[in-house]
Amino acid sequence: MRIDILSVVPELLESPLNHSIIKRAKEKGIVEIHIHNIRDWSKDKHRKVDDYSFGGDAGLVMAVQPIFDCINELTSQRHYDEIIYTAPDAPVFNQKTANELSLKENIMILCGHYKGVDHRVREHLITREISVGDYVLTGGELPACIMTDAVVRLLPGAMGDETSALTDSFQDNLLAPPVYTRPAEFNGWRVPKVLLSGNHALIDEWQEQQALERTRALRPDLLDE
Repeated sequence: MRIDILSVVPELLESPLNHSIIKRAKEKGIVEIHIHNIRDWSKDKHRKVDDYSFGGDAGLVMAVQPIFDCINELTSQRHYDEIIYTAPDAPVFNQKTANELSLKENIMILCGHYKGVDHRVREHLITREISVGDYVLTGGELPACIMTDAVVRLLPGAMGDETSALTDSFQDNLLAPPVYTRPAEFNGWRVPKVLLSGNHALIDEWQEQQALERTRALRPDLLDE
């Protein structure tokens, strides 16, 4: 998989995308992540990428020209399965979306910034819009990192135990069951006996029941989907 991320503050992306599972996936050649500074396509002598919007609204908006030229150059080199724009006023990212995107070959993510982007970009260049929640951030760099992390960990070979992702929260519209480590008793707190039984059928049944109970208590909306 290849992921291209377009940003006006690429420095915000460097650390989150160069550690842990993502770093290992890159080293194994499982994923390529390329970060592009939109300012490199600006025709302004000061590399300006923002402007005031028509209508006199407060705040600056990402201008159309640098984004168009950047996307145009990248799409001339390869086909992108999705060109994603990160925006608060978009469908909210979830595990189902991560699963879908993990099956793609090439993805581009445009990080929103300022008061947003010239709407012509959204109308003519973007294939999908994604939010990470009903709140507003300074820019789309953190959402881009969240999406990238959620997608990369699903790629075959990215995780040490590939079956681990199958039991993550939200995979089957359920929250993950509680997990425990050694020692079996600590400070008077005991691990449930069933987990020490060695009976995998009983353990599976217990875990499924726990997942259902936690979901019913914490996220009942998932059970309605």
